[in-house]
Amino acid sequence: MKNTRKQVGDLGEDMVCRYLENIGHCILERNWRTGHLEIDIISLSKDGIHFIEVKSRVAPIYVEPQYNVGITKQKRIAKAASRYVSRQELSKFEDIDLHLDVATVVFDEGKEIINYIRDAYIPIIT
Repeated sequence: MKNTRKQVGDLGEDMVCRYLENIGHCILERNWRTGHLEIDIISLSKDGIHFIEVKSRVAPIYVEPQYNVGITKQKRIAKAASRYVSRQELSKFEDIDLHLDVATVVFDEGKEIINYIRDAYIPIIT
């Protein structure tokens, strides 16, 4: 049976959560939504809060998955992260750092290749 896109995405997110936990992150939220905005994973580590977009693909791939997080998607994630911070009243903590990260998972003939890109982009305010 062929994997559906959703199954691949869910499996990739599960693997990224385990990876993050193994490097010391605490998962705060998965698939957090506000209106039409969504963040795949929100985690807390000793260096701050991470808002992580996960891209999962099955080989062969022709473009690295992180390149599918374009400027429009980046703006949407940054907007969602801002809403999350304001709703959680985290903005009152001046010393908390916010990170916009991308994690990719490529499934290739029984191997899973995870690439975690911390601070993958800086939000552009428009």
